[in-house]
Amino acid sequence: MADLIVKAAVKEALDDKNVASDFYDALDEEVAALLDDAARRAEANDRKTVQPRDL
Repeated sequence: MADLIVKAAVKEALDDKNVASDFYDALDEEVAALLDDAARRAEANDRKTVQPRDL
């Protein structure tokens, strides 16, 4: 699976914090799970469009 996050943007958002190299993989997995859940909710409601309420 392709990376879902942009490492530079994450680093910028965390400002002056250090970021462990394995943090990005863990965050990417969390985002993937969030997207899968949202897609399932949309499908359960007979929609092909994922909407904010699916989060």
